[in-house]
Amino acid sequence: MAIKIGYQPRKQRRFRYRAPLHVRQKMVAAHLSPELRKELGRRSLPVRKGDKVRIMRGKFRGKEGVVARVDLRRLKVFVEGITQKKANGTEVLFPLDPSNLMIIEVDRSDERRFA
Repeated sequence: MAIKIGYQPRKQRRFRYRAPLHVRQKMVAAHLSPELRKELGRRSLPVRKGDKVRIMRGKFRGKEGVVARVDLRRLKVFVEGITQKKANGTEVLFPLDPSNLMIIEVDRSDERRFA
């Protein structure tokens, strides 16, 4: 990111809260699997709808699924099959932090993604 900000925690938080969408897209990046890392020549990639991910931390650790939705406002990722029951019994997708995910298969439908 080319935007200069301070090192004080309050300024870091303020930057995250006020970041524009094109910067927030990069904030939802996750590590790549070792195979993808070799193939693409990079360590991480922003998560997109359609990517297959493995959950590395939390109560859903070890589960895999396809990204159903990415919420840039909350900086959270929603994975198909990872749900939580609400008090009224309905199932809703559970929000996950992208830092706790590993991309194991990339959606290659957008040719400009790797340009």
